Amino acid sequence: MRIFVTGATGFIGSVVVKQLLTAGHQVVGLARSEAGAKSLVDAGAQVHRGDLEDLESLRSGAAASDGVIHLAFIHDFSRYVDNCETDRRAIETMGSALEGSKRPFVVTAGIAVDAPGRPATEDDPASGVIPRAVSEHAALAFAARGVRVSIVRLPQVHDLYKQGLVTPLIEIARAKGVSAYVGDGSNRWPAVHLLDCAQLYVLALEKGSAGARYHAVGEEGVRARDMAEVIGRRLNLPLVSKSPEEAGEHFGWLGFFAGRDALASSALTQQRLGWHPVGPGMLADLERAHNLEP
Repeated sequence: MRIFVTGATGFIGSVVVKQLLTAGHQVVGLARSEAGAKSLVDAGAQVHRGDLEDLESLRSGAAASDGVIHLAFIHDFSRYVDNCETDRRAIETMGSALEGSKRPFVVTAGIAVDAPGRPATEDDPASGVIPRAVSEHAALAFAARGVRVSIVRLPQVHDLYKQGLVTPLIEIARAKGVSAYVGDGSNRWPAVHLLDCAQLYVLALEKGSAGARYHAVGEEGVRARDMAEVIGRRLNLPLVSKSPEEAGEHFGWLGFFAGRDALASSALTQQRLGWHPVGPGMLADLERAHNLEP
């Protein structure tokens, strides 16, 4: 299939592109810069110039494809709500171009689910409290409009170079001279290794059902204190606890997420798509992470 990929030059997207090509697909990647275009050509993909705010480029890229994987997102958390709205418009534009075609449209979302006391599952609807839930809502509307749309919900995606929201935690620890967590640090974040995550996108494209939600979760929850301990030890920094009231000042924009407990399961995803994550866990990657070298 000819697959249009947004975010094709990013942390996750660049690996998804490689796995799509290995699986025999033709890939057309969205690129907003010459450097991005060159990296796509070097990988063996074709280039489609544009960005998330160029709706005509998104429309034409989707219309000329046999399927779309949407990974791009503007990661400026000082404008998080605005960026979620940009994502919604991009999804609606590409979905409209696919309407009535039964072509696959794999859309990225966060695990924006309120499931206190238990792991969130794929059958749980997205919570309206979290701004990025608009991406999921916008995408799923196309399931009733002749698009084989599915959602991949992301936890903290990691390898030896980046670790989702843990990467800015590392940067904050370096800047503040302490490795911090909120309260007793018992809150947990789900996580997945980058290679496992990329494989799930390919499976969702090839086998996903219209209206389905999939969880790219390799570990249901990694304790915040455990991550902070590894960061502190690797950087030779003291470990400290911050109260919920202190979290905003210490962590900045990350304060909203730092104390959040967000367990998530991928049991249904594994059952429905035959996906079985095998990569290293978050703590194992942090123990060897290049961005934690002194």
